[in-house]
Amino acid sequence: MVFFVVVIAQLFAFLVVLIPQTGAYHTRWEDLGLISMYVQWSALSSCYALCAVRPLLCRYSARVVAIVSYLIVLLVVFAISELAYWYVYPGAPQRLSHFSFVSHSILITFVLTGPILRYFYVQHQWKLKVRSEAEARLQALQSRIRPHFFFNSMNTIASLTKSNPDQAEAAVHDLADLFRASLGDARQFHSFHDELTLCERYLEIERFRLGDRLKVNWDVESIPRDSYVPPLLVQPLLENAIYHGIEPRTEGGSINISGDKDKGMIRLIIHNPVPLVRGSENKGNHIAQQNIRDRLQTLFPGKGDLHVFEDKRSYSVTLTWPYQNEHNEDTDR
Repeated sequence: MVFFVVVIAQLFAFLVVLIPQTGAYHTRWEDLGLISMYVQWSALSSCYALCAVRPLLCRYSARVVAIVSYLIVLLVVFAISELAYWYVYPGAPQRLSHFSFVSHSILITFVLTGPILRYFYVQHQWKLKVRSEAEARLQALQSRIRPHFFFNSMNTIASLTKSNPDQAEAAVHDLADLFRASLGDARQFHSFHDELTLCERYLEIERFRLGDRLKVNWDVESIPRDSYVPPLLVQPLLENAIYHGIEPRTEGGSINISGDKDKGMIRLIIHNPVPLVRGSENKGNHIAQQNIRDRLQTLFPGKGDLHVFEDKRSYSVTLTWPYQNEHNEDTDR
């Protein structure tokens, strides 16, 4: 925003020099340095004054804020004009009277400040709207994940209630942790370590049901444990791998999870076998994958994504997202 103000102020300085007027053409270009300094001081000082009073103005209505901001800018330009006339541009008295110089500066500021403040206001409202829509969309995306695994987990717990009450109780505790994560705010991130813990909770529930048919190999030591990720980023993909890749196979299979960090980006790969003969009930509609892809693209615009690779024997899902933690967290997300 400061850069934008500097550019607009400098463009205005060029405009002043280009306006036809009396005097040699080269002389006007020699005055560009003084004009630029005057305009930049006025613009940046006005910005500083507005930022200084922002905490005091935030409690008032938009109309009051607009009027006060207008007056502050005019007051700052008046002060800069007085300083410029008497100290910075001593040649001004021979070219323009004191009253003319200050009044012209105030009049030009009066004309330009309105559209500029209006632009900043509209831009701010647009950013708030985009952020609100993104947050609403993110909440909707996460809410679609919630029933995706709870039904299977509840069926597993129900089947263990009579045969193995202790395992059923442990499964209930694991499900409670998953449920707590699912009901959390979709805008809140947690660490990759917490995500791995949730995945282990889910895998414990599935091991009660599948036993030795389910094997999971982890190779994620290269991924920093403090990396921020949205909750339930990996778990739905593990459920897909089990439901579509392990469960239909009589002999079961292994799920391989690997990952690394390179140039500030984290990559996580989930690889699972596929059955030789696929039933129509296990084809799926890729809702979970599209859901996670949309969440990554919403939370990490231009950086987060999900890619799928599939052949006759295996199925792989690759997640990518930028490395962020509590020290370099993006405050705009």
